Amino acid sequence: MRGGSQEEALKRALKFLGYRARSEAEVRTKLTQLGFANKITEATLAKLRSLNFLSDETFARSWALGRVEGRGYGPLRIGRELSQKGIAKSLIVQILRESFNEEEVKERAKKLLEKRFKGKDLGDRKILHRAVNFLQRRGYRDSVIAEVLGQPLGDD
Repeated sequence: MRGGSQEEALKRALKFLGYRARSEAEVRTKLTQLGFANKITEATLAKLRSLNFLSDETFARSWALGRVEGRGYGPLRIGRELSQKGIAKSLIVQILRESFNEEEVKERAKKLLEKRFKGKDLGDRKILHRAVNFLQRRGYRDSVIAEVLGQPLGDD
């Protein structure tokens, strides 16, 4: 491990953060991979937090919002992704609770189904199976999937 200077670590971390927002764990991992000593890595993380360039809460809220609005992901998928990014379980629970209410989740799942399976016969077992798998991959709970599939699609 080369150790490196805190100035160099800060420069590399800022470059890494320049591509997109990151969690603290992602920045820590990157600095470690680059060979910076633990003491320098932790000091750099503290500096980034003090400059408001690094906040797990801000990152997690932004990530969840982007995944919900941009890709239609459900709470299970977003929770799993945030966990993989090193976000604390308690923060994930809080953000998911704030980001999703039961009716919104059902409505989003229904809209995804309408968009993806428009004109398809969900009475066909093969297509129904595809629809269920599609919503599961998107991160919706089985109870939500069952309820949404029990409703007629395209009716408002």
